[in-house]
Amino acid sequence: MTARFKNKYRIASARASWWDYGADAAYFVTICTKNRISDFGKVANGVMELSNIGKIAHQCWEEIPVHFPFVILGESVVMPDHVHGIVVIDKTITDDANIVDTQDLAYLPLPKTTNKFGPQSKNLASIIRGFKIGVTKSARLINPNFAWQPRYHDRIIRNQSEHDRIALYIQNNPMNW
Repeated sequence: MTARFKNKYRIASARASWWDYGADAAYFVTICTKNRISDFGKVANGVMELSNIGKIAHQCWEEIPVHFPFVILGESVVMPDHVHGIVVIDKTITDDANIVDTQDLAYLPLPKTTNKFGPQSKNLASIIRGFKIGVTKSARLINPNFAWQPRYHDRIIRNQSEHDRIALYIQNNPMNW
């Protein structure tokens, strides 16, 4: 590779370079199907009617904490061509903890980090990657052409009022479709 092409065709990361995505925090994520194809169902009279692939996406979303025990799920919705959800990473959760109070967890001061990617097995990217893989494997049994957009959108939730606003947005998404 010659120096003249170095980073010329590389797409910049959509992630915040100053943030460790393995840090305990709450994240608002949006994950879209490739070309925004409505594989997950349709909205009728303000209610999301899930297709079989939509049911798979919903089930896989609900199972995230089984595969990532340090994750607590907040509000979520599967829409015709995307999934919205709040993912809370809390690595203080122990196996014998039945109830975890995360009221203030997501609103800790933003940490400074020297590793802009953080550990690659216990971070937001690994959670989303696992979710996408789980949905894709089952969805392709129904539709061999099912695919995701390669990226996803995230927002680090910074305080309770932002969390409440995002949760309300997610709840109302089918009605506003």
